[in-house]
Parts: sequence; C-alpha cells; structure tokens
Amino acid sequence: MIFTFILIDKPDTQALRHRLRPEHKAYLGQVGQRIAFAGPLVADDGQTMLGSLLAIDFESRDAAHAWLADEPFTRAGLYGSITVHAFVNLWPQSAGFAPQV
Repeated sequence: MIFTFILIDKPDTQALRHRLRPEHKAYLGQVGQRIAFAGPLVADDGQTMLGSLLAIDFESRDAAHAWLADEPFTRAGLYGSITVHAFVNLWPQSAGFAPQV
C-alpha cells in the first residue's frame, strides 16, 4: 500500500536540511523503485524548502513508520510535524509529475 508522508520542517532549519540533503536523497534511493512521488514542499517562491511530501509503497504501516524512523532528516530532528496516511490513487497522473533535477 502507498503511504504518504507529510513532513513539515521546524523553523530555522534550512541549514540543517541543506547539509543533510545528500544523505536524505541516498536514503530515498534505497526505496527508489517503490516511490510514487517525492519532493520538497516549498514556499510560494518555489525555492524555499518547508518540508517533504513522499508517497512510497510499503507492506504495512509499521514498515512505513520503521523506514521513516531511520530517515536522516527524522534522525536529525528536522521535522516539527509528521503525518502519515495510507493513500489510494484513483486518478491517472497527467500533469506536474515530470521529475525536476
């Protein structure tokens, strides 16, 4: 089942996010084949990162939470708010999902 992770950064953690981003991306790469979509939540300027939105296939909620517990941003205490929901995609994607490098 797909689980979505809505992860909002604590205030004034931009430097920590940028420092740990390579480790975070490498960790995501370990489940890359199971990612439906993933990327930073940003301010209206399109640049300032405010958190993360991830949708990843896991066998169970427990597996999703175990994965999140070992995620580098989580371990570093970056997130001020964490929400995990099961997700069922009922709409075919046609816009907004081309990866931006």
